Amino acid sequence: VQLQASGGGLVQTGGSLRLSCVASGVNLKYYSIGWFRQVPGKEREGVSCISSNTYYSDSVKGRFTISRDNAKNTVYLQMNSLKPEDTAVYYCATGEACGPENLFDYWGQGTQVTVSS
Repeated sequence: VQLQASGGGLVQTGGSLRLSCVASGVNLKYYSIGWFRQVPGKEREGVSCISSNTYYSDSVKGRFTISRDNAKNTVYLQMNSLKPEDTAVYYCATGEACGPENLFDYWGQGTQVTVSS
């Protein structure tokens, strides 16, 4: 199983980015997919998750949208109205259910998102 996260980059405050998580070796439609982020020196935090429902952390609710394209075996994270505090390395992961990190078995390599003020 491999997950490839991409789509990060440098964007100004208020800008948008769309992250992609492409899977191989696993059919994502049967799993929950989570997006997490981590800033150096801080714990990794959950951002969003999609199963039969979608979930968002309070810090991104209303600005980020998670979706999946089963035909492409890909999950997306559309990030709008980006803020400097969204700067982090973003990871995608697969799991049996949305919830704590220990529910997720496979992780992508991460993609850097930097929001300039």
